[in-house]
Amino acid sequence: MSFRERLQSWRYNLVPDHLVGEILTKRWTDNAIPFLALVVTLATFGSIIPGFFKLSSLQESTRQLGEFSMVVTGMTVVMLGGGIDLSVGSIFALSCFSAVYVFFILEQSIWLALAASLATGLVFGAINGYLVGYLRLRAFLTTLVTFIFGRALFDILVTTYAADVQLSTATSDVLDFIGDSTFWGLSVSVWLAIILAIVTHIALTRSRPGWHVLAVGGSRRSAHNAGIRVRRTVFMTYVFSGFCASIGGFLIACRLSGAGPGTGLNLEIMALTAAVVGGVSLGGGRGSVIKGLMGAIIVLTMTNGLIRLGYGTGTNQMVLGIMLAVAVTIDIRWLKNRHKVLNEVYVAPVYLRMGETQSAVPGSGTPYALDNRLSAADHIGLGELEGPEDVILDRDDNLYCGTRHGEIVRFFAPDYVRSEVFAHIGGFPLGLAFDKGGNLISCVGAMGLYSVSPDRAVKRLSAETSRSWTSIVDDARLRDPNDCDIAPDGRIYFTDSTKRYDAHDWALDSIENRATGRLLVYDPRDGSTRTLLDGYRYTNGVCMAHDGKSLFFAESWACRVHRYWLEGPKAGTAECVIRDMPGYPDNINRASDGNYWMAWLGMRTPSFDLSLRHPDMRKRMTRRLPQDEWLFPNINTGGVVKFNEKGGIVEAMGDLTGGAHPMVTSMREHKGYLFVGGILNNRIGRYKVSGADPNWTSSASYWGAQP
Repeated sequence: MSFRERLQSWRYNLVPDHLVGEILTKRWTDNAIPFLALVVTLATFGSIIPGFFKLSSLQESTRQLGEFSMVVTGMTVVMLGGGIDLSVGSIFALSCFSAVYVFFILEQSIWLALAASLATGLVFGAINGYLVGYLRLRAFLTTLVTFIFGRALFDILVTTYAADVQLSTATSDVLDFIGDSTFWGLSVSVWLAIILAIVTHIALTRSRPGWHVLAVGGSRRSAHNAGIRVRRTVFMTYVFSGFCASIGGFLIACRLSGAGPGTGLNLEIMALTAAVVGGVSLGGGRGSVIKGLMGAIIVLTMTNGLIRLGYGTGTNQMVLGIMLAVAVTIDIRWLKNRHKVLNEVYVAPVYLRMGETQSAVPGSGTPYALDNRLSAADHIGLGELEGPEDVILDRDDNLYCGTRHGEIVRFFAPDYVRSEVFAHIGGFPLGLAFDKGGNLISCVGAMGLYSVSPDRAVKRLSAETSRSWTSIVDDARLRDPNDCDIAPDGRIYFTDSTKRYDAHDWALDSIENRATGRLLVYDPRDGSTRTLLDGYRYTNGVCMAHDGKSLFFAESWACRVHRYWLEGPKAGTAECVIRDMPGYPDNINRASDGNYWMAWLGMRTPSFDLSLRHPDMRKRMTRRLPQDEWLFPNINTGGVVKFNEKGGIVEAMGDLTGGAHPMVTSMREHKGYLFVGGILNNRIGRYKVSGADPNWTSSASYWGAQP
């Protein structure tokens, strides 16, 4: 290895570039920016303002935060529904005045004051909801008009009744408790804000109305086509916003025991800024209550901190405007360009220098030299099938295969002309195996491990395994279950080819060539799924050894076959038995003579082998070229290879004409014939094997003679 190649190996194999793409795919990354902004804001003002985090200072700030959070929660729900509410400041102020008027002027109970405050918020919210939801007026202009009207009405009422409020002698212990007392170190307003936030979050994420709000915010037309009552949903979001603003107005009335010209002033700008800074999308359908609360803390800390530093109202408004502009820009640009960014950074190739291999060219004299025998195979289901990746036969000689349409098709013996859909699973049924009870086990791409009983009942056995504590990748989900086989004790061993890509993205996995494949086991006794081995380049075929004490599995992109020991002194370990093959191995199955059949889905080429030593070239290729111009493994040629227990190659055969079976992903020996499948083929091949035992079947080999 040259010094340049060694540097490339260190650069691309040791630096975890792929983590950037993995992190950006996570939903929690939308919370990362507001959370970081929250930490920076608190740290900055806490360090430059003496006593910023003292208990007395925090208690006053948290009272404001509780009232403000109420309004932000209501604004968040409206924005999640695809709207905007600019009237929350005036509703907040009018609700505050309603409570003050009933309690201090009319000298009624505090509970009647609360009812008046709530009624004010609900009425204004219903007006907004009716105009925007049912009359379908523009939310921005409608709520702007409501804001102007409400603010003007509030100013008139405050001016008219200010003296009466000041001269009132009404008192209440309940009012004082709500406004000034604490409970377990937190003010009443904070506890109410927390309860409202929890209830709202649960409603949005766990209830049908909440799902409707998010669906309407995502796309009103699609929500309407899905049968959701869009107008009523929009109406209810504005009613809820009015309700939240009225609660906040009541709380500030209790805290200040009055209402002044500055009550609720610019609150709508602060609430909108808080929601957007927290990560709630202006486009609707994206965000959460938690994000809104983070934004509320950021905005309130920023405004209070600037005031304590001696900056006036103008500075505060300017800072809020800048924050809103930056947040909106990030929201719009990130929403529009997220997939572009992911396409640029997700594929992160690694360096690999493939070992020298022997030639598979016909007549080369090597054990891998292919001949043209498979071209003479008979055709089964020609033109009726699409993608029979694996094939298997039952005790009655019937032939089964999966198709690209999510079906398992059964061809009836002895001529295999008549067929039927045995079961519809969905996904793409890949590897197949029969257990002792006659249940057909299948690895289904992007879905998991499934079982089909003899009476055709489909059951999912496993779709996930335990997640690794240190893994950024969500490796709990089975993304590409590929092939399976069953041990004598009934445990099912199967491969998950890659943890980063689904089955249809196999080309990206081959270009990246990162070792993310694994070997797993499903135990039917307790329904558990465990990862046995990890860190292989596209794990593929798996086959129990004849003695049942070990199994073979293929590592496609590395062109290797490994043996994993289940019993004996090597139990729990794997060793490579075949390396540096000229073809990419796929499924492996038993042969009647004590050896093993192995499929080659394609052949190595010097150009692709060379590209594996240049990860930077492959990275540029995926970014600059359309996918049909990429360089990836040659899957247009392949064949079938037989090997023995020690990994020695016994024979190799192929279809050199390319007319019938240029690509082979599976083969199954049965009563002297080899049945051949291919994931890109439109047929199953049936080839008579010279010298094979005409009575041998895989079912009998695994489970004994038919009872």
